[in-house]
Amino acid sequence: MASIELKDVRKAYGSVEVIKGIDLAIGHGEFCVFVGPSGCGKSTLLRMISGLEPITGGAIEIGGDVVNHIPAADRGLAMVFQSYALYPHMTVRQNLSFGLENINTPKGEIAAKVDEVSKMLKIDMLLDRRPKDLSGGQRQRVAIGRAIAREPRVYLFDEPLSNLDAELRVDMRGEISGLHKRLGNTMIYVTHDQIEAMTMADKIAVLRLGELEQFGRPLDLFNYPRNLFVAGFIGSPKMNFLKGAVSMSDRSLLTLNTGEEVTLPVEGFDHRAGQNVTLGIRPNDLQPAETGPIHLNVAAVEQLGTESYLYGELADGTRLTVHNPGQTRVQAGERVALSYQPHAVHLFDNDSTLSLRSAA
Repeated sequence: MASIELKDVRKAYGSVEVIKGIDLAIGHGEFCVFVGPSGCGKSTLLRMISGLEPITGGAIEIGGDVVNHIPAADRGLAMVFQSYALYPHMTVRQNLSFGLENINTPKGEIAAKVDEVSKMLKIDMLLDRRPKDLSGGQRQRVAIGRAIAREPRVYLFDEPLSNLDAELRVDMRGEISGLHKRLGNTMIYVTHDQIEAMTMADKIAVLRLGELEQFGRPLDLFNYPRNLFVAGFIGSPKMNFLKGAVSMSDRSLLTLNTGEEVTLPVEGFDHRAGQNVTLGIRPNDLQPAETGPIHLNVAAVEQLGTESYLYGELADGTRLTVHNPGQTRVQAGERVALSYQPHAVHLFDNDSTLSLRSAA
């Protein structure tokens, strides 16, 4: 079983701690994505799991065995890098074969495995070309094929699609997801792109400044973010945040910093009278209306045909995005009223930034 468990894993460079005690359990066969902004520690954590980076504290277990002091080559893992890392003087066939040759695999088995992998990734017609003769997408397929050929227990992907154009990224995203379904191996995938995380993962680990902010299924993170950071990071466009204070006389009312008063759901949240809070509303949960509790000064409008976006500010300067399913007649420079469904909101404490949603 290729389950992976991190127990209070830490990494420090001198006095600077960059991974700050992460506990994480990834089940056998799961596709787990590490996501977060640049510098959050996601690639460092992946390299620690792979054995390319020594850990400072804690334990890493693969299949129930502690691997802290086991060399990278003996951990049964295969890694695909952002830079492809192909040997430029070798053909595709030789690149796919190289790892197998290093472990003295019989020539007949190597040929059969290269044939199987190249057909699976649709690069069998490219076997006699060198990397310089391939497109970016073809090179990435070769890099993935080289990892598959070794039949590892776990696949590690370090931002493998970052060098590809937008359309090819979408195609390769689907191919990697399909590959996971066919192979069934445990996979860990690092990206800064939360759309990749949402569309590919069984589980997502959201990292910030070397700490694990939240770990769970994609829709659980989207629907029930545990703090302001996760709420703002997961979802595109990002969630809108409006600051205010709960009414001293009525917990169902929130007075925004603009002076406008909006309705809060009483059930499902643990908030108290007079508490300073942040109201979170996703762009698709706001709608232009004849009358509404929130008023937006529209600065820009994007018409995309099947959908449209309004961008603007509230009276206190808070920026807001509104997603409209379809086209809109609203124009830049207008002031529009916005309505929302109270059950669609999120509520966070200003001091702790934690969600005020009641425990299930």
